[in-house]
Amino acid sequence: MQSIINRLHFFSSELVLGGLVAILSVLAAVSGYQSSMADSDQTKYNVQGQQGLTDANAEYLSANQLIVYDYSLYDGWYTAETDEKTEYYRDSFSEELKAAMTANEEEPFNEAYYTAMYAEPQAQFDEADRLFGLAEEFNERGDALQLILLISALGLALAAWASLLKEESPVRLAFGILSSLMLVYSVILYLDVPVVAA
Repeated sequence: MQSIINRLHFFSSELVLGGLVAILSVLAAVSGYQSSMADSDQTKYNVQGQQGLTDANAEYLSANQLIVYDYSLYDGWYTAETDEKTEYYRDSFSEELKAAMTANEEEPFNEAYYTAMYAEPQAQFDEADRLFGLAEEFNERGDALQLILLISALGLALAAWASLLKEESPVRLAFGILSSLMLVYSVILYLDVPVVAA
């Protein structure tokens, strides 16, 4: 039993406690910096996502107005009494309605027409969703790094406190062991931090 305790005193040596203070300081600093960078990226992508969503909504409303205008032109084309008026209305159709008329003159306002008209806003909605997804991934990364910062700071405090105590103190030994465990746990967590491919 005494030999086990003697071996454990390794954790209360000046060399180990000094090493723990140095390594945990660096780990706390690095994880804190990376956490703040992840928070910054989260904010950036959230703002970009909001801007994209606003643009997509505006584009969606514009597409609705163009559809209403196409309907109005189509009604004019359908009821036109002269070839000249028919040609005028047909030339004024949107490119999407012209393509739909070419494909199916009897029923141009079909699913393909609406898909084409809403293609741009839908692409912008998809991009906004992608940006919000990135913001959430950076949020998760930041949270993981904050946990590492917390644990490594606690380990650092324990190692620093232990180094101030007398070498034969059992509290010094306990703090040295706990600090070492926190270092190991912090490193394991750090290796498991999610990486975001932005």
